Amino acid sequence: MSGVPDAVSALQSRVAAGFRAAFGRPPEVLAFAPGRVNLIGEHTDYNDGFVLPCALEQGTLVAVARRPDRRIELRALDLVTGTGEPAADAFALDAPAAALQQGHWANHPRGMVAAWRDAGSALPGLDIAVGGDLPRGAGLSSSASFGVALATAFSRIVGVDPGAVSVARMAQRAENLFVGCACGIMDPLAAAAAREGAALLIDCRSLSWDEVAVPEQAAVLVVHSGVSRELADGAYNARRAECERAARFFGVAALRDLAGDAVAAAPAGLDATAYRRARHVVTENARVQAFATALRAGDLATAGSALRASHASLRDDFEVSHPAVDALVAALDAAIGDEGGARMTGGGFGGCVVAVLPRARCRPVREAAERHLRGAGVDRTLALEVRPAPGARAWDAPRC
Repeated sequence: MSGVPDAVSALQSRVAAGFRAAFGRPPEVLAFAPGRVNLIGEHTDYNDGFVLPCALEQGTLVAVARRPDRRIELRALDLVTGTGEPAADAFALDAPAAALQQGHWANHPRGMVAAWRDAGSALPGLDIAVGGDLPRGAGLSSSASFGVALATAFSRIVGVDPGAVSVARMAQRAENLFVGCACGIMDPLAAAAAREGAALLIDCRSLSWDEVAVPEQAAVLVVHSGVSRELADGAYNARRAECERAARFFGVAALRDLAGDAVAAAPAGLDATAYRRARHVVTENARVQAFATALRAGDLATAGSALRASHASLRDDFEVSHPAVDALVAALDAAIGDEGGARMTGGGFGGCVVAVLPRARCRPVREAAERHLRGAGVDRTLALEVRPAPGARAWDAPRC
């Protein structure tokens, strides 16, 4: 396991062993893609705006080996059937691509195989096992991590490197067409292109990015609210439709093109809901830029103000928060004080809260979060102090 990061090593051992148990032979290739936490810039990516995610050390690992026929055989090691076996799926490469019922885990790999083929690259028959250490429903992008890990493994198997942007577009296409979530490109691009020690300031129109180093004196804390969320339902897709309706009203290609004064007052003819969605996107794009500038300068007070304003906008204008999330954000803000702040992160409707604060305050703030959650009846607390991690990578599996 030489050269494999410690954070991935245990996951590698588990998934490789699961592959061997399922298929009776070792894998050829292992590929890992991280989850991500978005520091700021929520629901701006599908509006061609700006986002600032960083990758986590946790993620999804796939083990892959060629097989002699034209089939894909899949095992999901984290999903156990009533017989105690991993969940399985299989399909022919030469048959038309077909999604299963909404919510089925295998729609992710089915969508990635279809996206890879549509991009013009042929795949051989493959045995695939997958496992991860990201909590599902936490808003840490386990779905994009899965898709990017698969594309990274395919790249290693066939010797074709499509690049981070193409990998991200394939993963986004799989989510849109097979999983049923009209998500933007931020999550897969963060998983594919992240850099250790830095967040990525991504322009979601040009798909270019700049690294924004997280200062040594700053900590990033991610805390689960105790409420799981599910994006592949009507609420997330409805928000995207409302943004598109507002963009059409203003006569712009995307809400990213609106200046702040264009939505300073509710215009006649635009419904109040679409107006609030537009106001969130325009102000959130400005907050992303202000937060990035403050983080580069080590100004945690200004960065914290941007986070608090972001949460208020997501709660009131975009209406994607949750009472349990709001309460956790308030508890974190009270514990942090003026040097930092917290907000909901991810698509919304539950999931995690992210906070940026002085590293010296991380332990007492984490303890305050745990006390709050225990008082709210959450038995098990998930609280991660995040070190920005590198993006997806693949390597030849050990032959031991």
